[in-house]
Amino acid sequence: MATEDEFTKEVCLETDMQDGEMREVEMNEQKVLLVKINGSFSAVGSKCTHYGAPLIKGALIGHRVRCPWHGACFNVKTGDIEDYPGLDSLPCFKVKVENGKVLVTANKLALENSKRVKTMTPRDPHCSSTVLILGGGPAGLVCAETLRQEGYLGKIILATKEDNLPYDRTKLSKAMNMKTESILLRPGDFFAAHDIEVWTDKEAVAVNTSKKMVKFKDGSVQQYDQLLIATGSRPNKLKCSGADLENVLLLRTPDDANKIHELSSKKNVLILGSSFIGMEVAAYLSDKATSVCVVGSSKVPFQAVLGSDIGSTVMKMLEEHGVKFYMENTIKELKGQNGKVKEAILKSGTVLPVDVVVTGIGVAPESAFLSGSGIHLDSKGFIIVDKHMQTNIQGVFAAGDVASFPLPLMNSKRVSIGHWQLALAQGCSAALNMLKRKEVFNSVPFFWTSLLGKSIRYAGYGEGFTEIIMKGNPKEMKFLAFYIREENVVAVSSMNFDPAVARIAEILASGKQISKAEAQSSEEDKWLKHF
Repeated sequence: MATEDEFTKEVCLETDMQDGEMREVEMNEQKVLLVKINGSFSAVGSKCTHYGAPLIKGALIGHRVRCPWHGACFNVKTGDIEDYPGLDSLPCFKVKVENGKVLVTANKLALENSKRVKTMTPRDPHCSSTVLILGGGPAGLVCAETLRQEGYLGKIILATKEDNLPYDRTKLSKAMNMKTESILLRPGDFFAAHDIEVWTDKEAVAVNTSKKMVKFKDGSVQQYDQLLIATGSRPNKLKCSGADLENVLLLRTPDDANKIHELSSKKNVLILGSSFIGMEVAAYLSDKATSVCVVGSSKVPFQAVLGSDIGSTVMKMLEEHGVKFYMENTIKELKGQNGKVKEAILKSGTVLPVDVVVTGIGVAPESAFLSGSGIHLDSKGFIIVDKHMQTNIQGVFAAGDVASFPLPLMNSKRVSIGHWQLALAQGCSAALNMLKRKEVFNSVPFFWTSLLGKSIRYAGYGEGFTEIIMKGNPKEMKFLAFYIREENVVAVSSMNFDPAVARIAEILASGKQISKAEAQSSEEDKWLKHF
Protein backbone atom coordinates (compact mmCIF):
# COMPACT_ATOMS: atom_id res chain seq x y z
CA MET A 1 0.00 0.00 0.00
CA ALA A 2 1.28 3.48 -0.89
CA THR A 3 2.23 5.80 1.97
CA GLU A 4 0.93 9.35 2.37
CA ASP A 5 3.85 10.68 0.30
CA GLU A 6 3.36 8.07 -2.42
CA PHE A 7 0.80 7.52 -5.11
CA THR A 8 0.18 4.74 -7.59
CA LYS A 9 -0.76 5.09 -11.23
CA GLU A 10 -1.55 2.68 -14.04
CA VAL A 11 0.90 3.61 -16.81
CA CYS A 12 0.28 0.98 -19.50
CA LEU A 13 -0.79 -2.58 -20.16
CA GLU A 14 1.67 -5.43 -19.74
CA THR A 15 1.35 -6.23 -23.45
CA ASP A 16 2.00 -2.66 -24.59
CA MET A 17 5.78 -2.99 -24.32
CA GLN A 18 8.28 -5.39 -25.87
CA ASP A 19 11.31 -6.81 -24.06
CA GLY A 20 14.23 -4.40 -24.27
CA GLU A 21 11.94 -1.42 -24.68
CA MET A 22 12.07 1.89 -22.81
CA ARG A 23 9.14 4.26 -22.48
CA GLU A 24 8.56 7.58 -20.74
CA VAL A 25 5.43 7.63 -18.62
CA GLU A 26 3.98 10.62 -16.78
CA MET A 27 3.62 10.64 -13.01
CA ASN A 28 2.30 13.79 -11.31
CA GLU A 29 3.47 15.93 -14.26
CA GLN A 30 6.94 14.36 -14.06
CA LYS A 31 8.39 11.80 -16.44
CA VAL A 32 9.52 8.35 -15.33
CA LEU A 33 11.53 5.89 -17.43
CA LEU A 34 9.72 2.55 -17.63
CA VAL A 35 11.78 -0.40 -18.84
CA LYS A 36 10.82 -3.97 -19.72
CA ILE A 37 13.53 -6.64 -19.63
CA ASN A 38 12.85 -10.39 -19.81
CA GLY A 39 9.20 -9.80 -19.05
CA SER A 40 9.97 -7.80 -15.91
CA PHE A 41 9.26 -4.09 -15.49
CA SER A 42 11.28 -1.46 -13.62
CA ALA A 43 10.98 2.31 -13.32
CA VAL A 44 13.64 4.94 -12.64
CA GLY A 45 14.16 8.67 -13.11
CA SER A 46 14.03 9.75 -16.74
CA LYS A 47 16.86 12.30 -16.77
CA CYS A 48 20.59 11.72 -16.55
CA THR A 49 21.89 13.08 -13.25
CA HIS A 50 24.86 14.69 -14.99
CA TYR A 51 23.32 17.42 -17.20
CA GLY A 52 19.72 16.23 -17.44
CA ALA A 53 19.75 14.43 -20.79
CA PRO A 54 16.60 12.39 -21.56
CA LEU A 55 17.60 8.76 -21.02
CA ILE A 56 14.81 7.60 -23.34
CA LYS A 57 17.14 8.72 -26.14
CA GLY A 58 20.06 6.74 -24.71
CA ALA A 59 21.27 3.19 -25.28
CA LEU A 60 19.75 0.30 -23.32
CA ILE A 61 21.88 -2.83 -23.27
CA GLY A 62 21.21 -5.50 -20.68
CA HIS A 63 20.18 -3.95 -17.39
CA ARG A 64 21.73 -0.55 -17.88
CA VAL A 65 21.04 2.57 -19.89
CA ARG A 66 23.81 4.85 -21.14
CA CYS A 67 23.20 8.59 -21.47
CA PRO A 68 23.21 9.76 -25.10
CA TRP A 69 25.04 13.00 -24.35
CA HIS A 70 28.05 12.20 -22.18
CA GLY A 71 27.98 8.46 -21.52
CA ALA A 72 26.92 8.10 -17.88
CA CYS A 73 25.44 4.64 -17.17
CA PHE A 74 22.65 3.65 -14.79
CA ASN A 75 21.27 0.31 -13.67
CA VAL A 76 17.61 0.34 -14.68
CA LYS A 77 16.70 -2.08 -11.87
CA THR A 78 18.20 -0.10 -9.01
CA GLY A 79 18.83 3.36 -10.51
CA ASP A 80 22.44 3.21 -9.29
CA ILE A 81 25.08 5.00 -11.34
CA GLU A 82 27.50 2.47 -12.83
CA ASP A 83 29.72 4.67 -14.99
CA TYR A 84 30.37 8.35 -15.23
CA PRO A 85 30.20 11.40 -15.61
CA GLY A 86 27.75 12.65 -13.00
CA LEU A 87 27.76 11.84 -9.30
CA ASP A 88 24.26 10.81 -8.38
CA SER A 89 22.01 7.84 -9.01
CA LEU A 90 18.47 7.86 -10.36
CA PRO A 91 15.42 7.62 -8.12
CA CYS A 92 13.91 4.15 -8.34
CA PHE A 93 10.16 3.47 -8.20
CA LYS A 94 8.12 0.39 -7.31
CA VAL A 95 6.43 -1.43 -10.19
CA LYS A 96 3.90 -4.26 -10.08
CA VAL A 97 1.64 -5.92 -12.62
CA GLU A 98 -1.96 -6.67 -11.67
CA ASN A 99 -4.48 -8.15 -14.05
CA GLY A 100 -2.29 -7.25 -17.00
CA LYS A 101 -1.95 -3.62 -15.90
CA VAL A 102 1.43 -2.03 -15.09
CA LEU A 103 1.26 0.05 -11.91
CA VAL A 104 4.00 2.42 -10.79
CA THR A 105 4.20 3.74 -7.22
CA ALA A 106 6.21 6.93 -6.84
CA ASN A 107 7.35 9.15 -4.01
CA LYS A 108 6.46 12.77 -4.83
CA LEU A 109 9.72 14.17 -3.48
CA ALA A 110 11.82 11.67 -5.44
CA LEU A 111 9.91 12.57 -8.59
CA GLU A 112 10.66 16.25 -8.14
CA ASN A 113 14.34 15.84 -7.24
CA SER A 114 15.31 13.61 -10.21
CA LYS A 115 18.58 12.70 -8.44
CA ARG A 116 19.38 10.31 -5.62
CA VAL A 117 22.50 10.51 -3.47
CA LYS A 118 23.51 7.05 -2.35
CA THR A 119 23.33 6.42 1.39
CA MET A 120 26.61 7.25 3.11
CA THR A 121 27.99 5.77 6.29
CA PRO A 122 28.94 8.31 8.97
CA ARG A 123 32.41 8.27 10.43
CA ASP A 124 32.97 6.24 13.57
CA PRO A 125 35.06 8.39 15.96
CA HIS A 126 36.51 5.21 17.42
CA CYS A 127 37.99 4.21 14.05
CA SER A 128 41.57 5.49 13.84
CA SER A 129 42.10 4.82 10.14
CA THR A 130 42.71 7.78 7.79
CA VAL A 131 42.44 8.05 4.02
CA LEU A 132 44.21 11.12 2.66
CA ILE A 133 43.26 12.32 -0.83
CA LEU A 134 45.51 14.80 -2.61
CA GLY A 135 43.57 16.77 -5.22
CA GLY A 136 40.11 18.30 -5.24
CA GLY A 137 39.10 17.26 -8.74
CA PRO A 138 36.66 14.58 -9.91
CA ALA A 139 38.80 11.57 -8.97
CA GLY A 140 39.35 12.77 -5.42
CA LEU A 141 35.72 13.67 -4.87
CA VAL A 142 34.35 10.37 -6.15
CA CYS A 143 36.91 8.45 -4.12
CA ALA A 144 35.75 10.19 -0.94
CA GLU A 145 32.07 9.68 -1.70
CA THR A 146 32.52 6.03 -2.68
CA LEU A 147 34.35 5.28 0.55
CA ARG A 148 31.43 6.63 2.56
CA GLN A 149 28.88 4.86 0.34
CA GLU A 150 30.70 1.56 0.78
CA GLY A 151 30.87 1.70 4.57
CA TYR A 152 34.29 3.17 5.34
CA LEU A 153 34.23 4.36 8.96
CA GLY A 154 37.53 6.21 9.26
CA LYS A 155 38.63 9.77 8.66
CA ILE A 156 38.63 11.11 5.09
CA ILE A 157 40.68 14.19 4.25
CA LEU A 158 40.53 15.77 0.80
CA ALA A 159 43.34 18.30 0.39
CA THR A 160 43.50 20.62 -2.62
CA LYS A 161 45.94 23.39 -3.45
CA GLU A 162 43.08 25.42 -4.92
CA ASP A 163 40.97 27.75 -2.80
CA ASN A 164 37.73 26.22 -4.11
CA LEU A 165 35.65 23.21 -3.24
CA PRO A 166 35.50 20.59 -6.04
CA TYR A 167 33.91 22.08 -9.17
CA ASP A 168 33.00 21.13 -12.73
CA ARG A 169 36.15 22.06 -14.62
CA THR A 170 34.66 21.04 -17.98
CA LYS A 171 32.50 24.17 -17.95
CA LEU A 172 35.40 26.61 -17.69
CA SER A 173 36.10 26.76 -21.42
CA LYS A 174 32.44 26.68 -22.43
CA ALA A 175 30.99 29.42 -20.19
CA MET A 176 33.90 31.51 -18.97
CA ASN A 177 31.91 34.06 -16.99
CA MET A 178 30.44 31.50 -14.57
CA LYS A 179 30.88 32.11 -10.86
CA THR A 180 32.54 29.32 -8.93
CA GLU A 181 29.48 28.78 -6.74
CA SER A 182 27.40 27.89 -9.80
CA ILE A 183 29.72 25.07 -10.89
CA LEU A 184 30.47 23.43 -7.54
CA LEU A 185 29.99 19.67 -7.70
CA ARG A 186 28.76 19.64 -4.10
CA PRO A 187 27.78 22.47 -1.72
CA GLY A 188 29.94 23.04 1.33
CA ASP A 189 27.48 21.55 3.79
CA PHE A 190 27.50 18.25 1.87
CA PHE A 191 31.02 17.49 3.07
CA ALA A 192 30.26 18.28 6.69
CA ALA A 193 27.11 16.15 6.56
CA HIS A 194 29.08 13.14 5.36
CA ASP A 195 32.20 13.57 7.50
CA ILE A 196 34.55 14.45 4.65
CA GLU A 197 37.14 17.03 5.64
CA VAL A 198 38.09 19.38 2.80
CA TRP A 199 41.31 21.34 3.12
CA THR A 200 41.63 24.17 0.58
CA ASP A 201 44.83 26.12 -0.13
CA LYS A 202 46.69 22.99 0.95
CA GLU A 203 49.41 22.03 -1.50
CA ALA A 204 51.38 18.83 -0.97
CA VAL A 205 55.13 19.27 -1.43
CA ALA A 206 56.49 15.87 -0.36
CA VAL A 207 55.36 12.32 0.36
CA ASN A 208 57.23 9.98 2.71
CA THR A 209 55.82 6.54 1.93
CA SER A 210 57.89 4.72 4.54
CA LYS A 211 56.44 6.91 7.30
CA LYS A 212 53.05 7.24 5.55
CA MET A 213 53.22 10.98 5.82
CA VAL A 214 52.55 13.96 3.53
CA LYS A 215 54.17 17.35 3.98
CA PHE A 216 52.34 20.47 2.83
CA LYS A 217 53.57 23.84 1.60
CA ASP A 218 52.49 25.54 4.83
CA GLY A 219 54.84 23.27 6.78
CA SER A 220 52.19 21.00 8.25
CA VAL A 221 52.24 17.22 7.93
CA GLN A 222 49.53 14.59 7.84
CA GLN A 223 49.73 10.87 8.50
CA TYR A 224 47.69 8.46 6.41
CA ASP A 225 46.83 4.78 6.29
CA GLN A 226 45.92 4.90 2.62
CA LEU A 227 46.68 7.64 0.12
CA LEU A 228 45.12 8.67 -3.18
CA ILE A 229 47.13 10.99 -5.42
CA ALA A 230 44.75 12.78 -7.75
CA THR A 231 46.59 16.04 -8.29
CA GLY A 232 45.72 16.23 -11.97
CA SER A 233 47.71 18.18 -14.50
CA ARG A 234 48.96 21.70 -15.13
CA PRO A 235 48.78 23.60 -18.43
CA ASN A 236 52.02 23.87 -20.39
CA LYS A 237 53.38 27.41 -20.46
CA LEU A 238 54.34 29.25 -23.61
CA LYS A 239 58.10 29.36 -24.13
CA CYS A 240 59.17 32.22 -26.35
CA SER A 241 60.42 35.76 -26.05
CA GLY A 242 57.71 37.86 -24.42
CA ALA A 243 55.89 34.94 -22.84
CA ASP A 244 56.13 36.67 -19.46
CA LEU A 245 54.18 39.76 -20.59
CA GLU A 246 50.90 40.66 -18.93
CA ASN A 247 47.72 39.17 -20.41
CA VAL A 248 49.46 35.99 -21.60
CA LEU A 249 47.12 33.58 -19.88
CA LEU A 250 46.49 29.94 -19.09
CA LEU A 251 43.12 28.32 -18.35
CA ARG A 252 42.97 26.08 -15.32
CA THR A 253 40.75 27.60 -12.62
CA PRO A 254 37.50 29.59 -12.40
CA ASP A 255 39.56 32.72 -11.74
CA ASP A 256 41.51 32.07 -14.96
CA ALA A 257 38.26 31.70 -16.92
CA ASN A 258 36.77 34.86 -15.43
CA LYS A 259 39.95 36.82 -16.16
CA ILE A 260 40.01 35.70 -19.80
CA HIS A 261 36.33 36.63 -20.14
CA GLU A 262 36.86 40.09 -18.65
CA LEU A 263 40.06 40.98 -20.51
CA SER A 264 38.87 39.73 -23.89
CA SER A 265 35.77 41.88 -24.25
CA LYS A 266 36.19 44.03 -27.39
CA LYS A 267 39.88 43.13 -27.58
CA ASN A 268 42.12 41.24 -30.01
CA VAL A 269 42.56 37.70 -28.72
CA LEU A 270 45.03 35.10 -29.93
CA ILE A 271 44.57 31.48 -28.90
CA LEU A 272 47.59 29.22 -29.20
CA GLY A 273 46.45 25.62 -29.64
CA SER A 274 43.69 24.13 -31.79
CA SER A 275 42.61 21.18 -29.70
CA PHE A 276 39.56 21.01 -27.44
CA ILE A 277 40.31 23.74 -24.89
CA GLY A 278 41.54 26.19 -27.51
CA MET A 279 38.58 25.62 -29.81
CA GLU A 280 36.02 25.93 -27.03
CA VAL A 281 37.59 29.19 -25.87
CA ALA A 282 37.60 30.48 -29.47
CA ALA A 283 33.93 29.58 -29.88
CA TYR A 284 33.00 31.25 -26.59
CA LEU A 285 34.87 34.47 -27.36
CA SER A 286 33.79 34.68 -31.02
CA ASP A 287 30.94 37.09 -30.26
CA LYS A 288 32.66 38.93 -27.42
CA ALA A 289 36.15 39.87 -28.60
CA THR A 290 36.95 42.32 -31.40
CA SER A 291 38.91 39.57 -33.11
CA VAL A 292 39.78 35.95 -32.34
CA CYS A 293 42.75 34.25 -33.99
CA VAL A 294 43.70 30.61 -33.52
CA VAL A 295 47.29 29.50 -34.09
CA GLY A 296 47.71 25.74 -34.40
CA SER A 297 50.46 23.31 -35.28
CA SER A 298 48.32 20.91 -37.35
CA LYS A 299 46.65 21.50 -40.72
CA VAL A 300 43.16 21.64 -39.18
CA PRO A 301 41.84 21.55 -35.60
CA PHE A 302 41.36 18.15 -33.93
CA GLN A 303 43.26 16.48 -36.76
CA ALA A 304 45.10 13.89 -34.67
CA VAL A 305 42.00 12.86 -32.70
CA LEU A 306 38.97 13.35 -34.96
CA GLY A 307 40.54 13.43 -38.42
CA SER A 308 40.87 16.03 -41.17
CA ASP A 309 37.28 16.02 -42.45
CA ILE A 310 35.74 16.74 -39.06
CA GLY A 311 38.49 19.22 -38.24
CA SER A 312 37.87 21.08 -41.51
CA THR A 313 34.14 21.28 -40.78
CA VAL A 314 34.71 22.68 -37.30
CA MET A 315 37.24 25.14 -38.67
CA LYS A 316 34.79 26.41 -41.28
CA MET A 317 32.04 26.66 -38.66
CA LEU A 318 34.19 28.94 -36.50
CA GLU A 319 35.40 30.93 -39.51
CA GLU A 320 31.78 31.71 -40.30
CA HIS A 321 31.63 33.29 -36.84
CA GLY A 322 34.65 35.49 -37.50
CA VAL A 323 37.44 33.32 -36.05
CA LYS A 324 40.65 33.43 -38.13
CA PHE A 325 43.02 30.48 -38.30
CA TYR A 326 46.78 30.40 -38.76
CA MET A 327 47.50 26.70 -39.01
CA GLU A 328 50.78 24.78 -39.29
CA ASN A 329 52.19 27.67 -37.33
CA THR A 330 53.24 28.82 -33.86
CA ILE A 331 54.23 31.95 -31.98
CA LYS A 332 57.85 32.95 -32.51
CA GLU A 333 57.83 36.08 -30.37
CA LEU A 334 55.50 38.31 -28.37
CA LYS A 335 56.10 42.04 -28.13
CA GLY A 336 54.62 44.36 -25.54
CA GLN A 337 54.00 47.92 -24.53
CA ASN A 338 54.10 49.05 -20.90
CA GLY A 339 54.52 45.43 -19.88
CA LYS A 340 51.38 44.21 -21.69
CA VAL A 341 51.33 42.04 -24.79
CA LYS A 342 50.55 44.00 -27.97
CA GLU A 343 51.86 42.00 -30.90
CA ALA A 344 52.49 38.39 -31.89
CA ILE A 345 55.04 37.39 -34.50
CA LEU A 346 54.33 33.94 -35.92
CA LYS A 347 56.80 31.41 -37.26
CA SER A 348 55.48 32.19 -40.75
CA GLY A 349 56.40 35.86 -40.33
CA THR A 350 52.80 37.02 -39.94
CA VAL A 351 52.42 39.83 -37.39
CA LEU A 352 49.15 40.00 -35.46
CA PRO A 353 47.91 42.75 -33.11
CA VAL A 354 46.94 41.12 -29.81
CA ASP A 355 45.71 42.30 -26.43
CA VAL A 356 45.23 38.84 -24.88
CA VAL A 357 46.96 35.52 -25.53
CA VAL A 358 45.38 32.30 -24.26
CA THR A 359 47.68 29.29 -24.32
CA GLY A 360 46.22 25.82 -24.76
CA ILE A 361 49.16 23.64 -25.77
CA GLY A 362 48.68 20.58 -23.64
CA VAL A 363 49.29 19.67 -20.03
CA ALA A 364 51.82 17.94 -17.80
CA PRO A 365 51.13 15.78 -14.73
CA GLU A 366 51.33 17.41 -11.29
CA SER A 367 53.79 14.92 -9.85
CA ALA A 368 57.07 16.77 -9.21
CA PHE A 369 56.38 16.73 -5.46
CA LEU A 370 56.75 12.93 -5.49
CA SER A 371 60.50 13.13 -6.05
CA GLY A 372 62.22 10.85 -3.54
CA SER A 373 58.96 9.19 -2.50
CA GLY A 374 59.73 5.85 -4.12
CA ILE A 375 56.52 6.04 -6.15
CA HIS A 376 57.25 5.00 -9.73
CA LEU A 377 56.68 7.53 -12.51
CA ASP A 378 56.96 7.04 -16.25
CA SER A 379 59.26 9.08 -18.48
CA LYS A 380 56.70 11.88 -18.78
CA GLY A 381 56.04 12.11 -15.04
CA PHE A 382 52.76 10.20 -14.91
CA ILE A 383 52.24 7.93 -11.90
CA ILE A 384 52.32 4.26 -12.89
CA VAL A 385 49.39 2.27 -11.47
CA ASP A 386 48.15 -1.29 -11.91
CA LYS A 387 44.67 -2.49 -12.88
CA HIS A 388 43.49 -1.68 -9.33
CA MET A 389 44.76 1.93 -9.56
CA GLN A 390 47.47 1.12 -7.01
CA THR A 391 51.06 2.31 -7.36
CA ASN A 392 54.13 0.19 -6.63
CA ILE A 393 53.70 1.21 -2.96
CA GLN A 394 51.08 -0.77 -1.05
CA GLY A 395 48.21 1.46 0.05
CA VAL A 396 49.14 4.32 -2.29
CA PHE A 397 46.80 4.85 -5.25
CA ALA A 398 46.61 7.35 -8.10
CA ALA A 399 43.74 8.38 -10.36
CA GLY A 400 42.78 10.94 -12.97
CA ASP A 401 45.02 13.00 -15.24
CA VAL A 402 48.13 12.22 -13.20
CA ALA A 403 47.90 8.44 -13.69
CA SER A 404 49.31 6.08 -16.29
CA PHE A 405 47.07 3.03 -16.26
CA PRO A 406 46.33 -0.18 -18.17
CA LEU A 407 43.29 0.26 -20.44
CA PRO A 408 41.33 -3.00 -20.90
CA LEU A 409 39.90 -1.71 -24.18
CA MET A 410 43.45 -1.74 -25.57
CA ASN A 411 44.49 -5.12 -24.17
CA SER A 412 45.74 -3.36 -21.04
CA LYS A 413 48.14 -1.10 -22.91
CA ARG A 414 49.39 1.58 -20.52
CA VAL A 415 47.92 5.00 -21.36
CA SER A 416 47.46 8.46 -19.88
CA ILE A 417 44.12 10.06 -20.77
CA GLY A 418 42.93 13.38 -19.40
CA HIS A 419 39.18 12.81 -19.61
CA TRP A 420 36.75 14.01 -16.96
CA GLN A 421 34.71 10.81 -17.15
CA LEU A 422 37.74 8.57 -16.67
CA ALA A 423 38.90 10.55 -13.64
CA LEU A 424 35.53 10.01 -11.97
CA ALA A 425 35.57 6.29 -12.76
CA GLN A 426 39.13 5.88 -11.51
CA GLY A 427 38.34 7.62 -8.25
CA CYS A 428 35.57 5.10 -7.67
CA SER A 429 37.84 2.17 -8.55
CA ALA A 430 40.59 3.40 -6.22
CA ALA A 431 38.12 3.68 -3.33
CA LEU A 432 36.82 0.16 -3.85
CA ASN A 433 40.35 -1.20 -3.89
CA MET A 434 41.23 0.67 -0.72
CA LEU A 435 38.41 -1.40 0.74
CA LYS A 436 40.01 -4.63 -0.63
CA ARG A 437 37.27 -5.23 -3.21
CA LYS A 438 39.81 -6.21 -5.91
CA GLU A 439 37.98 -4.06 -8.43
CA VAL A 440 39.62 -4.09 -11.87
CA PHE A 441 39.34 -0.70 -13.53
CA ASN A 442 37.38 -1.02 -16.75
CA SER A 443 35.75 1.96 -18.41
CA VAL A 444 35.48 3.07 -22.03
CA PRO A 445 36.87 6.59 -22.51
CA PHE A 446 34.03 8.99 -23.37
CA PHE A 447 34.33 12.72 -23.92
CA TRP A 448 32.51 15.56 -25.60
CA THR A 449 33.00 19.06 -26.85
CA SER A 450 30.45 21.84 -27.43
CA LEU A 451 31.04 24.54 -30.02
CA LEU A 452 28.53 27.21 -31.02
CA GLY A 453 25.58 25.04 -30.05
CA LYS A 454 26.93 21.91 -31.76
CA SER A 455 28.14 18.90 -29.78
CA ILE A 456 30.62 16.22 -30.76
CA ARG A 457 30.63 12.94 -28.82
CA TYR A 458 33.59 10.55 -28.75
CA ALA A 459 34.09 7.12 -27.24
CA GLY A 460 37.01 4.70 -27.31
CA TYR A 461 40.73 5.15 -27.76
CA GLY A 462 41.68 5.98 -31.31
CA GLU A 463 45.37 6.79 -31.00
CA GLY A 464 47.20 5.49 -34.06
CA PHE A 465 44.05 4.95 -36.14
CA THR A 466 44.84 4.24 -39.79
CA GLU A 467 41.44 4.78 -41.39
CA ILE A 468 38.14 6.55 -40.80
CA ILE A 469 34.84 5.15 -42.03
CA MET A 470 32.35 7.97 -42.24
CA LYS A 471 28.56 7.69 -42.16
CA GLY A 472 26.74 10.89 -42.96
CA ASN A 473 28.62 14.06 -43.85
CA PRO A 474 30.53 16.38 -41.50
CA LYS A 475 29.79 19.30 -43.85
CA GLU A 476 26.08 18.77 -43.16
CA MET A 477 26.72 18.71 -39.39
CA LYS A 478 25.54 15.12 -39.12
CA PHE A 479 27.99 12.24 -39.07
CA LEU A 480 29.12 9.03 -37.39
CA ALA A 481 32.85 8.34 -37.73
CA PHE A 482 34.44 4.95 -37.03
CA TYR A 483 38.19 4.96 -36.30
CA ILE A 484 39.88 1.80 -37.54
CA ARG A 485 43.09 0.14 -36.44
CA GLU A 486 44.07 -3.42 -37.37
CA GLU A 487 40.70 -4.09 -39.02
CA ASN A 488 38.67 -3.21 -35.92
CA VAL A 489 36.84 -0.16 -34.61
CA VAL A 490 38.84 1.39 -31.76
CA ALA A 491 36.86 4.63 -31.37
CA VAL A 492 33.85 6.47 -32.69
CA SER A 493 32.72 10.09 -32.87
CA SER A 494 29.49 11.74 -33.92
CA MET A 495 27.45 14.89 -34.36
CA ASN A 496 23.64 14.76 -34.40
CA PHE A 497 23.76 10.95 -34.49
CA ASP A 498 22.57 10.02 -31.00
CA PRO A 499 22.55 7.50 -29.45
CA ALA A 500 25.12 5.83 -31.72
CA VAL A 501 28.21 6.74 -29.68
CA ALA A 502 26.52 5.69 -26.43
CA ARG A 503 25.50 2.35 -27.93
CA ILE A 504 28.94 1.67 -29.38
CA ALA A 505 30.53 2.58 -26.05
CA GLU A 506 28.36 -0.08 -24.42
CA ILE A 507 29.40 -2.63 -27.04
CA LEU A 508 33.08 -1.85 -26.42
CA ALA A 509 32.53 -1.94 -22.66
CA SER A 510 31.15 -5.48 -22.98
CA GLY A 511 34.45 -6.64 -24.45
CA LYS A 512 33.04 -7.24 -27.93
CA GLN A 513 34.85 -6.03 -31.01
CA ILE A 514 33.31 -4.23 -33.97
CA SER A 515 34.99 -5.15 -37.24
CA LYS A 516 35.84 -2.81 -40.06
CA ALA A 517 33.41 -4.76 -42.25
CA GLU A 518 30.58 -4.14 -39.78
CA ALA A 519 31.42 -0.43 -39.68
CA GLN A 520 31.34 -0.34 -43.48
CA SER A 521 27.96 -2.07 -43.61
CA SER A 522 25.03 -0.07 -44.88
CA GLU A 523 22.90 -1.77 -42.22
CA GLU A 524 24.61 -0.51 -39.08
CA ASP A 525 21.26 -0.13 -37.34
CA LYS A 526 20.79 -3.88 -37.52
CA TRP A 527 24.16 -4.92 -36.16
CA LEU A 528 24.11 -2.20 -33.51
CA LYS A 529 20.83 -3.59 -32.19
CA HIS A 530 22.09 -7.16 -32.56
CA PHE A 531 25.04 -6.43 -30.26
